[in-house]
Amino acid sequence: MIISAVWRRAATLVLVCLAGLVPAVATPASAAPLSHHSAPALRRDLPEPPGADVALKELGELKVEEPHQTPGYSRAKFSHWARVYGQCDARGVVLSRDGKGVTQDSLCRAVAGTWYSAYDGKTLDAASKVDVDHLVPISNAWKSGADLWTTDKRKAFANDLTHSQLIAVSASSNRSKGDQSPDQWAPPNKDYWCTYGRAWTDIKYVYGLSITAPEKKALEKMLDTCD
Repeated sequence: MIISAVWRRAATLVLVCLAGLVPAVATPASAAPLSHHSAPALRRDLPEPPGADVALKELGELKVEEPHQTPGYSRAKFSHWARVYGQCDARGVVLSRDGKGVTQDSLCRAVAGTWYSAYDGKTLDAASKVDVDHLVPISNAWKSGADLWTTDKRKAFANDLTHSQLIAVSASSNRSKGDQSPDQWAPPNKDYWCTYGRAWTDIKYVYGLSITAPEKKALEKMLDTCD
């Protein structure tokens, strides 16, 4: 387990330094567009974050400070929903990855399937009811260090399919969450607190983002729910 964790950290540092967009499953960019058939066999649900013991260690190493007040924030500075392969952007890939029985049209839009929203425990029967959430919101990242990033690193963060950053959830839960941190909003489904806390902590650690003191206390509370 220790060797595995070391290799995972090393690979992560390389990915962040390169600021590249790495899909969960490599697919040639020249692949033909999908056309009313089952989506590729991509990983289901968001990539598994590190265990609670690793997350607690990461949490202890995060910089604690007040949110940055840098002006000029814009979601456009993060180039979200970048093309991954064919006609599929990062959002389309997550919809196919996180759903069951998903079919897509020639533009990679989900036209059928079901999705389980871990935030609130709802099962959704139409893509129109689903949002793809940035687990650590883009604006939160801006206030905790992304204001100093390069454009390429912001793009990598906003389209990260390798770590626990993008997840398909109900539109209602995503909009309730908005850009709030764990001390301001927590998933209504408390059974998901452990995973949410581990994922949030790891994303902040991977990208070198800071946390606030109330945010740290809320994450500790979430991690305490892990078995």
